[in-house]
Amino acid sequence: MELAKFTNYRDKILQSCGKVILGKEESILLTLICFVCSGHVLIEDIPGTGKTMLLRSFAKTIGGGFKRIQFTPDLLPSDLTGINFYNQKVSEFEFKKGPLFANIILADEINRATPRTQASLLEAMEEGQITVDGTTYMLERPFMVMATQNPLESYGTFPLPDAQIDRFFMRLSMGYMQRGQEMDVISRPSTIDIVESLSQVVTDEETEYIRQNYKLVKVSDDVKGYIMDIVEGTRTESGFISGVSTRGAIALYKAAQAKAALSGKDYVTPEDVRFVAPYVLMHRLNIGGGRGAQTSAEILESIISKVKVPIEDIS
Repeated sequence: MELAKFTNYRDKILQSCGKVILGKEESILLTLICFVCSGHVLIEDIPGTGKTMLLRSFAKTIGGGFKRIQFTPDLLPSDLTGINFYNQKVSEFEFKKGPLFANIILADEINRATPRTQASLLEAMEEGQITVDGTTYMLERPFMVMATQNPLESYGTFPLPDAQIDRFFMRLSMGYMQRGQEMDVISRPSTIDIVESLSQVVTDEETEYIRQNYKLVKVSDDVKGYIMDIVEGTRTESGFISGVSTRGAIALYKAAQAKAALSGKDYVTPEDVRFVAPYVLMHRLNIGGGRGAQTSAEILESIISKVKVPIEDIS
């Protein structure tokens, strides 16, 4: 396992995407962790904070096939998967591939599509395949869905069901830029032009190496226990209707490995777990009533702070 390859890969991605999105290195790094772990990312924030630009710049930087889908109430499942149509020239049915047959899928405003259309993404996100008229087609590798949604506007939207939210590896929020960074953005050339000027900065071979070898990062029994203590804490905490599932525990384990590898380490520390835990776990938790103004984030942070941090003997 060559750790220099991981740090070089990380630096090239951060530098390229940083030309478009200023001051959001953490969001770029978290998106990269999702990609390395073959996961999908949901970015939830108000309009105009750079959600779409972040994902477009990331896709340009990684390379491969890219498709942007604007989700609307009249979007049909077949608009995503493709259809079988009758070709009169050859007198037989042919399959016309939909936009899901690409490496990077940008699902813009995913919560504006109907539940039926949203459900058509489930098989693609979980299995890496789609089924049309009884025939299963494998999707290209790597495959990643990057979705955006506006959490404030509810008119004309269809909330994502828990089963689909759980398929997202992480949920992120961009937030506002700092004043100085925003002054630079409003006075510079068009962000779209900057995105279009980006090119692929990593090779397909580098990407394959990173996505395959991050799993070699060692996780001690103490850190595994630390991960499970956090997960079990969400299950026993009365403020949550339901705790983190086993899928969520696996995601936390993988994310910690990827975070460690991209930091140039071949072992996971509790700090790696704490860094990724809020983004991996938050959207998998449902808060119950009777907690007043206390948010899910505050409850999760309280749970994590109560878990005893193991002291590792690195030697």
